[in-house]
Amino acid sequence: MTWIITKYLLTAGMVVFITEVAKRSDKLGGLIAALPLMTLLTLTWLFIENQSEEKIANHAYYTFWYVIPTLPMFLLFPYLLPKIGFGLTIAASILITIICFSLFALLMKNFGIHLL
Repeated sequence: MTWIITKYLLTAGMVVFITEVAKRSDKLGGLIAALPLMTLLTLTWLFIENQSEEKIANHAYYTFWYVIPTLPMFLLFPYLLPKIGFGLTIAASILITIICFSLFALLMKNFGIHLL
């Protein structure tokens, strides 16, 4: 139980840290948020918890493919925010990401990469 609490605290601490940096510097906050810190932390947790190398490698592999269809959201969010407000922008971003991911998964299936 202590291990789970430690994982929660460290992972949540990263989110709080990035938020606090972003309050002071948009660029630095964005840079830190763009780093694969959560993925590296997840890979570390999997390693510490004695998961197989195959499982750890698969996590990194699929994370790469799942990041690509999320990128359009980062361009549309700042465009939509002043036009439709925060709540609708979040909802639109989620919808856009789902659509992009679905289309991307269909496209990648043609290349033998199965994301769903």
